[in-house]
Amino acid sequence: MKDSSGVVIIFNPDIPSHLKEIETWHSMFISSQGLHDNQCLLIAHHKPGSGLEKGRLPLASHLSRLPLIHSNLEEEPEDVRQAFCRYLGNVVNTMSESREREEMSIIT
Repeated sequence: MKDSSGVVIIFNPDIPSHLKEIETWHSMFISSQGLHDNQCLLIAHHKPGSGLEKGRLPLASHLSRLPLIHSNLEEEPEDVRQAFCRYLGNVVNTMSESREREEMSIIT
């Protein structure tokens, strides 16, 4: 966890206890590390034939600010790949900005 640059939490929205467990993972990995929303990604993975709609999930208010994608690798693998690539881009940008700030603070 220490010095992590990003966090991806993958969960099964068909299991109600997973929605509560996300809050625990959020406090352990995201809040305690001071990560920004764009350094986090929630993936609600839908198993084939689950029948669950991809609507709003009953997430806690602090979790609803985090980027959320619904994944079903059998139906929309390209959408998941693109969303994950955008997330990685956000993490890399945040790391670069942080490094630049650190370098500038050393110089000044």
